[in-house]
Amino acid sequence: MSDTLKAPAAEVSTANKSNPRVVDTVAAVLADIRSGGDDAVRKYSEQFDRWSPEAFRLDDAQIARIVGDLPTTVIDDLTFVQRQVRNFAQAQRDSMLDVEIETLPGVRLGHKHVPVAASGAYVPGGRYPLTASAHMTVVTAKVAGVERVAATTPPNDGIAPPISVAAMHLAGADEIYVLGGVQAIGALALGTETIAPVNLLTGPGNAYVAEAKRQLFGEVGIDLFAGPTEVLIVADDTADPFVVAADLLSQAEHGPDSPCVLITTSERVGRETIAEVTRQLRNLPTASVASVSWRDHGEVRLVDTIDEAFALADRYASEHVQILTAEPRAALTGMRDYGALFLGEKTCVSFGDKAIGTNHVLPTLGAARYTGGLWVGKYLKTVTYQEIDDAQSSAELGRICGRAARLENFEGHARSADVRAAKYGGDTLPWSDHDLTAGQRATLA
Repeated sequence: MSDTLKAPAAEVSTANKSNPRVVDTVAAVLADIRSGGDDAVRKYSEQFDRWSPEAFRLDDAQIARIVGDLPTTVIDDLTFVQRQVRNFAQAQRDSMLDVEIETLPGVRLGHKHVPVAASGAYVPGGRYPLTASAHMTVVTAKVAGVERVAATTPPNDGIAPPISVAAMHLAGADEIYVLGGVQAIGALALGTETIAPVNLLTGPGNAYVAEAKRQLFGEVGIDLFAGPTEVLIVADDTADPFVVAADLLSQAEHGPDSPCVLITTSERVGRETIAEVTRQLRNLPTASVASVSWRDHGEVRLVDTIDEAFALADRYASEHVQILTAEPRAALTGMRDYGALFLGEKTCVSFGDKAIGTNHVLPTLGAARYTGGLWVGKYLKTVTYQEIDDAQSSAELGRICGRAARLENFEGHARSADVRAAKYGGDTLPWSDHDLTAGQRATLA
């Protein structure tokens, strides 16, 4: 059974409810970009960001100047984190093997992992310039073998944000744009006179960016339907309430609608965590945001056993799940629905966001029930191929395929199969008087 120490704002819900005003605004902007190209992009950049440079794309000299003005420690830290992301992404890529098997004599079936030709990487700005998104969306794409990665980030008070630009450059972006919002997403997906379209859009953003990706899905691929950042902590009596509170608030500061949930088997840990959150909010610089998230979307749920905690956590299917228990690795077999697991007190969600190397573009709004997060495989298309060079196998498959197709009333399919049975097996074609001589069959075989 479960009880609540801090009442949930609502029942566990995975509904993604679009704001009609956001939907209509995004649809209008995309329609304008579709017909107006660069002029429309510039119009909306001026309207929403008061940004209209001579060119939205930075040239090599501009990038070199921006990166060169940053402290060495910043470059070193960005390089370190990107190396962690690259190493893990490369290990993932190395695990994805091409396959070819012979299922019958001369019948070879296979698959290959082929990178998309071009991807777009959105690196958010605004309240928090999420430079780590450059690591996750650009580095990973490059490890996958994407030939062209176009990265974009919004302007910051009328300038190109230096750290974001440096992060995109060091990650290996082939094109860097200072352009934000729906106009950036629309330009990358639809293409303009100066911006070539991409095949896949990745990266988080605000509600308008998320809605633009949703509306464009199908014309281009996307990584995920993104919602507010989520954190859920499973804790037992061994957990430190001070640490639990700090970890909850680390994600609550993302936005006023970020769910932050504690599921615990210990009433003491639950009550002390609630008190500790209140104390830590007093001197947290982002308390104006985090306190609203905690007030409106914070929950503490009390359960009897760890198994119940895991089962309840699976119902939430949260983006980030921390396991602060005596045996944290039990969650690897005890849970199935989460974006990413963070096992034990020595790790935390912030490590995943900023430093450790796993990808932090993760499913929200319950999507962890059916998908994982962004990874190197998202940039790869697993495509199949077939080859038959044995005449007898081709003929036999032709006979079987012909019968199977006629069961479904697909006469055209059946006749295509009949031709192989006739050419390579000497069968007759009752539906044609075309002469397939033995010599022709031998030559073609």
